Amino acid sequence: MKRDDVHSAAAPGAAIDASVTPRERQDLYDRMRPAGLTPLWEVLHALVPQQPAVRTRPAHWRWSDVEPFLQDAGRLITAEEAIRRVLILENPGWRGESRSTGTLYAGLQLILPGEVAPSHRHTQSALRFVVDGDGAYTAVNGERTIMHPGDFIITPHWTWHDHGNEGSQPVVWLDGLDIPVVAFFESGFAENDSARSQAVTAAEGTSLARFGASMLPLKPHSPFGATSPIFCYPYARSREALAHLAAHAGLDPAHGAALRYVNPLTGGWAIPTIATQLQLLPEGFETRTSRTTAGTVFSVVEGSATVTITCPAQGPGAGTPMRYRVGAKDHFVVPPWAGLQLSAADECVLFSFSDAPLQQAAGILRVQED
Repeated sequence: MKRDDVHSAAAPGAAIDASVTPRERQDLYDRMRPAGLTPLWEVLHALVPQQPAVRTRPAHWRWSDVEPFLQDAGRLITAEEAIRRVLILENPGWRGESRSTGTLYAGLQLILPGEVAPSHRHTQSALRFVVDGDGAYTAVNGERTIMHPGDFIITPHWTWHDHGNEGSQPVVWLDGLDIPVVAFFESGFAENDSARSQAVTAAEGTSLARFGASMLPLKPHSPFGATSPIFCYPYARSREALAHLAAHAGLDPAHGAALRYVNPLTGGWAIPTIATQLQLLPEGFETRTSRTTAGTVFSVVEGSATVTITCPAQGPGAGTPMRYRVGAKDHFVVPPWAGLQLSAADECVLFSFSDAPLQQAAGILRVQED
């Protein structure tokens, strides 16, 4: 688009002074630049688009493709050397920026038997969703939990945490963090602990017993601020609830049987910056197409499905459906405002996380179901 066209588009119906040349306008722009000024009318259409201009692209990481690289990484670098041995699920629309969506980071972390990922803390909030293996642990502020496949574990911002593997098999989990959000606010801090592993000061399951039994302490307190006081949500409990709902309570046409993880003290999101949910699709179930402005990362826990993603009107692949056949331990990304339709080949369970809480707080979250 030419400069005169942009100017005209910014002011529909306005008359253009034919005596003013493009060179004169460019001279104005060149002279104002050293003063730290730039003309809004040159960029207004990009700053305030009529439809979301989405840079995030659909992406699919097959476990069969990723696992060999994790094994090689485990052979070539130790957990202590790496601080965190993680392969980033980098979106093709954000190459070089360590992003899975515009606001979310995701990666697969490997810890081998006998290893410890050293204790540290940081401003960023983190989730762990166990993908493969059994027997590693995560410790948060003095309490440990043993990690089992499908468990959802929270590391609240600015809490000491370390990971270790006292079991006999490698363990892999999905890391999800709000790193791009904290970077946007330019407010990131981090600190390494003086100890390799933090001292255990609470019995395993203490937070779950105190806050996760559909009861609350007589004098409840919020140890992690707006973040849930439960830092491990066991998969066995969540899976049982979804199975019961699927069998007896009907299915949501766009999501199947779906539940979101909550902070039991507030009923709000378990993590204030990241929405997390678990859903079950019965064998043969096909969802309606839905879309949301919240970009979403999915992890396939069980089963398989066909995923159809239709990109929004603006951005790479606009309007062209992308189809993936996904199976257990695969991961995929649905961009903001992209249409999503799921078809379960057999009973399928999906974990997902998004930036919905931030959009909801800002009043800009939009959801549509066909």
